[in-house]
Order: sequence, then structure tokens, then C-alpha cells
Amino acid sequence: MPKITEIFFDCDNTLVLSEELAFEACADLTNEILEKRNIPDRYTGGQLIQDFVGQNFRGMMISLQAKYKFEMSKEELEEYVKMEEDKVIAKLNEKAQPCVGATEELQKLYDSKKYGLAVVSSSALRRVKASIKKVGQDKYFDPELIFSAATSLPKPTSKPDPAIYIHALEVCKKKPEEVVAIEDSKSGALSAIRAGIYVIGYVGSYEGDEKKLEMAQRLKELGATVIMKDWSEFEQCMQQIESA
Repeated sequence: MPKITEIFFDCDNTLVLSEELAFEACADLTNEILEKRNIPDRYTGGQLIQDFVGQNFRGMMISLQAKYKFEMSKEELEEYVKMEEDKVIAKLNEKAQPCVGATEELQKLYDSKKYGLAVVSSSALRRVKASIKKVGQDKYFDPELIFSAATSLPKPTSKPDPAIYIHALEVCKKKPEEVVAIEDSKSGALSAIRAGIYVIGYVGSYEGDEKKLEMAQRLKELGATVIMKDWSEFEQCMQQIESA
């Protein structure tokens, strides 16, 4: 029976409803990049979510280059990554909301002192910190235990690469079997699973029952240990893992 001592939280659409706001900002920049290259296609935030959910902006731009067969210089990519970060943070500071029930569960966990708590995200560190600060969740996390695949590693990456989870395990001095990760996307879940971590697949931020069901099935197929439809089910999900 595993002894869980640490919980790793994804941020976007797991703790904070940030994906839609971020993708709105990303769509503007993506369309500018396509227009520059005389590529007629244009994206809305919703279409970007569909194609690239769970990837950070750098990962999306690499996928975009592969899809449309063009190349961006390293300098241009870095310039756009920085612009995207600024645009997204401005939107988050204006409009970000917590995921329903997430703050209440964080408070309970924080008070119980039963587990260590960390954030493990694909997004840039400034963006993750801005998100949790805006919704008042920053008080639950040691700033040193907020990890970003875009910022915290020697070489920036994006989930589903497990590098960021492996890094978080090392810093927190944990073995994979001592940790549970909460993830809402395929790439996020895969990243944690590849690092050997138990995953709670959270589907509460998806619109409509059909989408929730579809995502629950996908996350389960990837290897999520248990599916959580609402944050109110969190304790139950933990019990399921801990009594396995």
C-alpha cells in the first residue's frame, strides 16, 4: 500500500481557470505569425485549445511549425514566447478565477499538514505565480516548490515530457510512489505517468457532460489511477489510491 506524502498540482484549469484566457492571448500572436508567412489559416482561442491543450506556448509554436512546414529562428521564437507571457499575465491579472472547489480543498490540505504541496506546470513561472496569486492560492505553496517546464529546467520543455516531474521529485526529495499528481490534460497526465507518479485525472473544467466523459475515458486509457469530476471528490480519490 503506497504511503503518499506529497501532492503535485497542475495549475492551468486544475487550480485556476486560466486556459481559455491564455489561449485568447495566444490566438492573437499565432495569427500574427501565420499572417507574416502568408499562411491563410487563422485560429480562435477555442481552436487552439482543441489542437494544443496541455502544451505551453513554446511547445505550441514547435507543433505549429511542423503542421505548416515553416521555420522560426530561435530569436524570433524567444521574442514571441516573451510577448505571449506578458499578454497572458495581463489577461490573468484582469480575469482569472479559481477552479470550482479547488481553493477549499487546498485550505483543508494546508491545515491538515498531512502532505507536502507543490505546483508542477508547463506554463512559464511568472504566469503560474500570477495565476495562483490572483485567485489567492499562493499562500498554500512555498515559492521554491512552484515548478515550470518552461522556466525551471536547464533546457525549457513542455509536458508530456516527464522532465519537469522528475525535477520536482528531486527537489522535493520524493520517490514517485510517494506522490499523487492532479492533471486535467492528456499531455499533463502522460508527463506524470512517465515519471512513475499516480495521477488523479481532473475533468471538472471541461464544458458539458459529453466532453467531461470523453476526457475521463482518455485520461483513464493513458493510465490515470482515478478520475475526479469535481474537487469535492478529492478526499475520496486520495482514499482510493492510498487503500489500493
